[in-house]
Amino acid sequence: MSAEIFIEGSKRGEDSKEMDIRCRRAFHALLDPICPTRKPSLRASGGRGRAFRDFQTACKQGKATFVALLVDSEDPVDDLAKPWEHLKKRDNWERPKGAEDDQVLFMTTCMETWIVADREALKAHFKQKFEEGALPALHDLEQRHRYDVLSKLEHATRNCSNPFTKGNCSFEVISKLNPAVLRRHLPSFRRLEQILKEKL
Repeated sequence: MSAEIFIEGSKRGEDSKEMDIRCRRAFHALLDPICPTRKPSLRASGGRGRAFRDFQTACKQGKATFVALLVDSEDPVDDLAKPWEHLKKRDNWERPKGAEDDQVLFMTTCMETWIVADREALKAHFKQKFEEGALPALHDLEQRHRYDVLSKLEHATRNCSNPFTKGNCSFEVISKLNPAVLRRHLPSFRRLEQILKEKL
């Protein structure tokens, strides 16, 4: 079986080929342990809209057995099992013909939500002067606004020698996250893991 996942990364114009490589490597490090024998082909698509367009094209071409879209939900999701409803309501994105709900994988509400869920990975990465107490509570983490999550993460790392920034830093941390920790705190990650195990 062949599988492709189109991932939202850095916005075009702000990234580079090297950034795309970092994005793919980071998500391979995180997702490969979930399905160690069958690994999907990960495509770093840049911005969210570009990822959707790449997904649409791949669906039309039909080269891969399973095609998925991994993007920020941007806002809390009412029903994780109905991601196309969320994307239609929020972004006016139309479901491609034949596409199923399990082809949309959300980082709810954003990549930084996944990052702040793993406190041990953050402490190991940022080391001294990291302020864990400044992070948002883990309870109902996916209901927090993406700007709130990002601002608290930036605040918690502001005095570190390597404060958090989108791009290289975010991909470095993603590569160090523990899937078991994300599974414990994030319903969207549990859904992603279940889908990948079923499809790959």
